[in-house]
Amino acid sequence: MRVEPKVTSIDNYNFSFPEEVTIPQAPPEFKSGFIGIVGRPNVGKSTLMNQLVGQKIAITSPVAQTTRNRLRGILTTPEAQLIFVDTPGIHKPHHQLGEVLVQNAKIAIESVDVVLFVVDGGVACGSGDRYIAELLCRSKTPVILGVNKIDQQPTDSQFLDDSYAQMAHSHEWEIVKFSAKTSAGLPQLQELLIEYLEIGPLYYPPDLVTDQPERFIMGELIREQILLLTREEVPHSVAIAIDLVEETPSITRILATINVERDSQKGILIGKGGAMLKAIGSEARQQIQKLISGKVYLELFVKVQPKWRQSRISLAELGYRVEE
Repeated sequence: MRVEPKVTSIDNYNFSFPEEVTIPQAPPEFKSGFIGIVGRPNVGKSTLMNQLVGQKIAITSPVAQTTRNRLRGILTTPEAQLIFVDTPGIHKPHHQLGEVLVQNAKIAIESVDVVLFVVDGGVACGSGDRYIAELLCRSKTPVILGVNKIDQQPTDSQFLDDSYAQMAHSHEWEIVKFSAKTSAGLPQLQELLIEYLEIGPLYYPPDLVTDQPERFIMGELIREQILLLTREEVPHSVAIAIDLVEETPSITRILATINVERDSQKGILIGKGGAMLKAIGSEARQQIQKLISGKVYLELFVKVQPKWRQSRISLAELGYRVEE
């Protein structure tokens, strides 16, 4: 029997809501809008969104190109509702999946009210940053340049700051420095983003932090543990399918399939005597239990699907489509 997960919440934050929920009317002078977070892979976009909304909704990993889907994070304050659209890192694609991800990031640029272009303040402005800057210049969407990872800057970081200041000046962008890891500078960033928004309604209930369904978040939490535990061995050849979510009053039973491209990757994920798969399942289960505020039984299977990243049919089956 297939049972959809019920609406659950943790720390008073809901992850999904039924259609009958009424969204309250916004107070006078209330602002709202959509903010696209773009940048190169691994500059800290997902960590930033998690910090801004005050809840973990996007997976993070030392491995680049972690984000695959456009994930909305929602922050509602007394004066504004900021809807963050976390996009995949913009990079030169090497397969069909990469092309879909980059295309979705480009679409997001045109469909938001303001773009937050995040760069790595621990290194100087590079060709990848300049490539994205050129893409943004072709759009009419306002841009704020966000210099992240200031906690990782050397003592004498003036040359790093100058490289980004020059880019911001040439495009007439405002610039703000912060650390998504330590939260330094985030209040100033939030204030600046609100300044760029227009007066508008509440798009979502005030206590909602994401519009993604729980099944999606569950799959992402499993994929996060694979990235963290296997690192470069099985970096991006993994897609998660949640096959079953069955709830009882005492426990939620979840069956999920880990799709990989090669037998060797399957061997790595299972590990000697099943040790790696057990570790992945144990860590993911703990994260999912926090998500649904209850006990979880998680069973994982590994399936080889050769060249799934190159197949439009396989990509669509696993939830990767070019978004409208």
